[in-house]
Amino acid sequence: MTTPAIEAIGLKKHFPVKNWRGAETFVRAVDGVSFHLAAGETLAIVGESGCGKSTVGRMLVRLTEPTSGQIRVDGASLSGASRDGLRDLRRKVQMVFQDPRASLNPRVPIGISIGEPMENFLAISPSEREHRVGNLLERVGLGRDVAKRYPSEFSGGQRQRIGIARALAVSPSVIIADEAVSALDVSVQAQVINLLKDLQAELELAYIFISHDLSVVHHIADRVAVMYLGRIVEMGTADEVFSCPRHPYTRALIESAPIEHPAQRHSRTLLTGEIPSPLKPPPGCAFNPRCPVAQSECSLIVPELNAEAGQHLAACHVANANLARGSE
Repeated sequence: MTTPAIEAIGLKKHFPVKNWRGAETFVRAVDGVSFHLAAGETLAIVGESGCGKSTVGRMLVRLTEPTSGQIRVDGASLSGASRDGLRDLRRKVQMVFQDPRASLNPRVPIGISIGEPMENFLAISPSEREHRVGNLLERVGLGRDVAKRYPSEFSGGQRQRIGIARALAVSPSVIIADEAVSALDVSVQAQVINLLKDLQAELELAYIFISHDLSVVHHIADRVAVMYLGRIVEMGTADEVFSCPRHPYTRALIESAPIEHPAQRHSRTLLTGEIPSPLKPPPGCAFNPRCPVAQSECSLIVPELNAEAGQHLAACHVANANLARGSE
């Protein structure tokens, strides 16, 4: 088996909080997430706001320290790496943020912002750095002559291209794109998505694409992981997940997406109730209070992703029971 470009094993992040009495409890933002990603592959992580998908992305680049679990890059563990080893591994995993206006220093020309990672990680001369910055700007469709301009002089789509150029500055193997196109107009979204796909084909990049926009995810992703309240509840290829969702939550997410034409309207599975608090998730399956097909065991036993089912996995007692009956 080829070594994954990046791998998460049992990743958890529990944030400590204190109530009004001073007693400490924990927000289980991420509660045991595992996946792997091959070179040149795109894994999309989707789910409602607050499901933990952005926290996963921040842990993968060590902006947020995991409570427990492992992160491996090219087979090497970030948790057990030396200082120099960790520096090399961090160079291989870069991030494109949701808001390029906030992630770029407004007082610094973009050429300096793109060149700063090279200064930190690469032993190259200032002239070589300037040359590489120009090449990156051309690669993302902007041009060398804009290097001395400031972020405020660009549109939102252009700023996101600058963010992509900065992520590419140190030749990473993995890019985490956290809602990278959600703040852009639809036409600009398409341009940035096409740019990401072209760069992936050219450089064999692995993408973790974090988004709530299912239409964009279906267009760019090879595989999809659906998160609910800190856990992955379904994972499979994009075609499998969108054409035949197995988890009731995934089905409801897909059916809640806007339709392209009124003639395509059909009856939908509407969710009731509120998302449970990550401070005190319900026993058993966290989705069971809102699930239209929940059974008694769903409130007693936490379902796991059924590895025996092949590559299309669902953490759902009902779905796995139906699958088992269908294979008899």
